[in-house]
Amino acid sequence: MTKLPALIAAALFFALAASAVLGAVPLHDLSVRIDPQTRLLEGRDSISSDSSRPATLVLSAHFKVDALAVDGRRIRAPEPPKSGWQRIALPAARRIELRWSGTLVALDRSLDHRDTLTYGAPASGPEGTYLPSGSGWYPAVDGSLERYRLAIDLPASQRGLVAGRLVEEREAGGRYHARFDFPQPSEGIALMAGPYRIEQRRLRTAAGSTVRLRTYFHPEIAELARGYLDSIAGYLDLYERWIGAYPFSEFSVVSSPTPTGFGMPTLTYLGIDVLRLPFILTTSLGHEVLHNWWGNGVYPDYSRGNWAEGLTTFMADYAYREREGDQAATAARLAWLRDYASMPPADDSALARFTSRTHGASQVVGYNKAAMVFFMLREAIGAAAFDAGVRRFWREQRFRVASWDDLQSAFERASGKDLASFFDQWLLRPGAPDLRIADARTVPTITGWRLEVTLAQGAPAYAVSVPLVIQSSGGEITQRIGIGGERDTVALDMPHEPSTVVLDPDVRVFRRLATAEAPPILRQAMLTGSPMMFALSAEPGVQIAAQELAARLFERSGAAGSAAPVTLVVGLHADIDEWLAAGGMAQRPPALASGRGSAQVWTVRAGDGRTLVLVSVRDAPSLGALARPLPHYGQQSWLVFEGARALERGVWPAQPQVWELRPAAR
Repeated sequence: MTKLPALIAAALFFALAASAVLGAVPLHDLSVRIDPQTRLLEGRDSISSDSSRPATLVLSAHFKVDALAVDGRRIRAPEPPKSGWQRIALPAARRIELRWSGTLVALDRSLDHRDTLTYGAPASGPEGTYLPSGSGWYPAVDGSLERYRLAIDLPASQRGLVAGRLVEEREAGGRYHARFDFPQPSEGIALMAGPYRIEQRRLRTAAGSTVRLRTYFHPEIAELARGYLDSIAGYLDLYERWIGAYPFSEFSVVSSPTPTGFGMPTLTYLGIDVLRLPFILTTSLGHEVLHNWWGNGVYPDYSRGNWAEGLTTFMADYAYREREGDQAATAARLAWLRDYASMPPADDSALARFTSRTHGASQVVGYNKAAMVFFMLREAIGAAAFDAGVRRFWREQRFRVASWDDLQSAFERASGKDLASFFDQWLLRPGAPDLRIADARTVPTITGWRLEVTLAQGAPAYAVSVPLVIQSSGGEITQRIGIGGERDTVALDMPHEPSTVVLDPDVRVFRRLATAEAPPILRQAMLTGSPMMFALSAEPGVQIAAQELAARLFERSGAAGSAAPVTLVVGLHADIDEWLAAGGMAQRPPALASGRGSAQVWTVRAGDGRTLVLVSVRDAPSLGALARPLPHYGQQSWLVFEGARALERGVWPAQPQVWELRPAAR
């Protein structure tokens, strides 16, 4: 999803308590002419409201207001500042009219996936134009949602769009023209354009409405259009049946020349290279379609936390793993907890404070932890009540700003349960319980055996229901044990003598994994705040490529020292083997012993608790090829690359917490 900058978002959601009256939401009537070759933008806007009120317009300093009028009375526009934002305070009026112009920033195709999360400048070039909603490319009304009608004027070789219903599309006089209408309150307006080839399909949905499906693809990926149109249709059917009717008249997939991944009402904007990945059709695309319900159909109250990413992750990414089977679903939950275990405790924060993803740590909390909270909620109230709560929330909050409190209320009414303590402990507190088996023993009884299990956790304690898997001579059973204090003991009567007790082996509780449960993954390197890097080879090309890899892999840099929690060791194959032997360390793991590929990457937990990331390469170009792809594989423990392509990958096996019981004498 796109995210408004703090300047606009803070005022927006504090000032506007989700007015359901459309007349209270300003209506923009915009026309925009863009020349991607010169990057010139010229715009006109007429902003109307049902009542006369003062307004402040927010516009980027990239642009100059050429004319301004309030209720027909011309006003001299202030000169824009040299940088930042211009805020234009206006007297009470029903209609504001203005013309503005300026030169857009040159499109930067060198941006990587991390840069695009925070890069917000309105940019253009022949390969593409992207004007983010929070970039100040048009005069936004400060502190308000907005409705709009918008006309785009582009060279005939270009096609463009904004979120909304396509009203008209034509070519005339060597120019392309399109008009869009978005009558619902929106968080802002984002505009995309490029040398697109358009494919279209009409879909009759399960709810009985007609939806226009489109792809706006660059020529080099135009052949992918049919597969994307098929997938969109499937996702719309899934979520209409699960939640309620799709709230818009169309959905488009738009390609970007940079590695973006944004969702907006009626469309998603994804990088060309991302769209080429075959798994996007079964993962990210469904996530972005679902955002038309959560995030673009019901707006998060950012001042009280963003619930939309977590609910979307749970009902999209995680739901698809559940459809694959129990093993895939368990692996997904374990990956979430491994990511959390990799995050430095200082980066943790309360879920209620999450607003948007700006780095890996925020994703661990706002996406993964939030999705796990929804998983635990469904476990607590049952799937039927959970689905009823989802439908109630959609029915009551559609096109409104809603908070975590509104979600809690919907689930309480659907389940008939008081969920205040559940939501309070998972939303308001940072951290997670560090559950462990403190003791377990068996006592023979007249009818069988009594198993006494003591569970412990740190302070302050969480109230959780912990699954225990108990092996006995009669087979395996799963028993949920409630714990609300720092140390609780429960007694279970069993017909057969127990032999082992395993704590939550299917990771159904959000918790801090024990060391053996969380073998090292690359995410630990990516999230660390004080990394250290050694380039073993003196070859200049290797030294330069190693520095570039470290810069892309580590999200932050710090003054590393001997106590650095993560160390990156880079070298040619012979260098790495010599370094391992000199340190008395284990040689390459069996998964990498074949020597396949131009590069091998793996993690090791050192005896002093540090995580080592070893990068062994054939030559300097092989190392340089890793800089872009490797940060995408944070959940892996080891990988084999040929150039920039991952040939093999895997995660070191986790060892659950097991308590071996001594046989009891009768």
